[in-house]
Amino acid sequence: MPKRGVTIIGAPSSAGAHHAGQEQAPAALRAAGFVERLRTGGIDVADLGDVVDATFTLDDPAANARGLSTVVDVARAVARAVAGVLAGNRLPVVLGGDCTITLGVVAGVQSAHPDVGLVYFDGDADLDTPETTGIGVLDAMGVAHLLGLTDNQLARLGERWPMLDPAHLALFGYDDCDLDPYEQAALASLPSLVRYTSPEVRSTPTANAAAALATLCRASDHLVVHFDVDAIDSRELPLGNFPHYGTGVSLKSAGDALTMFYRAPQLVAAVMTEINPSYDPSGVSLGRYVDTVSRALIAGLN
Repeated sequence: MPKRGVTIIGAPSSAGAHHAGQEQAPAALRAAGFVERLRTGGIDVADLGDVVDATFTLDDPAANARGLSTVVDVARAVARAVAGVLAGNRLPVVLGGDCTITLGVVAGVQSAHPDVGLVYFDGDADLDTPETTGIGVLDAMGVAHLLGLTDNQLARLGERWPMLDPAHLALFGYDDCDLDPYEQAALASLPSLVRYTSPEVRSTPTANAAAALATLCRASDHLVVHFDVDAIDSRELPLGNFPHYGTGVSLKSAGDALTMFYRAPQLVAAVMTEINPSYDPSGVSLGRYVDTVSRALIAGLN
C-alpha cells in the first residue's frame, strides 16, 4: 500500500473555550518542529496554513452557549478545508484549537463519507448541553452536539442530524468519576456507544485501542481520530485547560494507543485539540507532546 500524504490544517481557535490560549497551539506546534518531525520520519507533508483565526471573547457571561456564532463559523471553515484535502486524496491532520473544531472535521469528512466514525480520545465525555449546564462553554459539549442531544446551529453543522449515531462513536480515556448526573444518565441511555474509561485505558492501552477500533469499524469504514491533550495525566503533561491530575493516561500509553488508531486503514482524518502553550513557557511539555504524537503518526502511517 502506498504511503498517504498528509496535509496540515491549522485551526487556531479558542472561540469555544472558557478563556484564551488554545489559539496559540498551531503556531507553537509548528515552532516545536511538528511538521519537520513528520517529514524526517518519511511522511509526505504539505502545510495548508491556518484556515481560521478566532480568539476567545466574552460575549454574554449569562449565555448558555457562549460564542456560538463564532464557533459555528470556525467549524464551517475547518469543514471546508478538510473536505478539500480529502478531495485531493490526502490525510488532513488538523491542529487546534478547542474541541469544537472536531465537529468541523467530522462535517468535512461526512461530505465525502457519510458513514464516518469517530474515536474521541479525551479526558472528558463532553456530554453536557446548553440546557443542562450553566457554564456555557461549548468545548465541553462537543459530543452532545454530535449525537443530537441538543439542537442548534452547531449540532446541525453536518450533512445530517444527528451528525453521528451512537454506534459510530467511541469515547476513549474519559474520566468516569468526573461525569455529572446528566452525563451519567446520557451515557446510560446510549448502550451502543463504544466506551473505554481512563482506568481501562491506563490498564491496557493498546489492547483497548484495538478493541475500540474493532467495534467501531463494524459500523463505519471511515474514521476520524480526535485527541485532546487532557486525556494525559496533567501531572506529567500540564497543557490542558481542563486538567486531569492523577486520572489521565501516561504520555507513553497515549502514544501507544494513538499509534494503533493512526495505523487503522480506515483513518481519514486526525485532529489534535486543547493544547494551551501559555501553560508551558519553557516549551518542555510541548516538546514532549510533539515527540509523542509525531512518533505515533509516523509509526501509524509508514
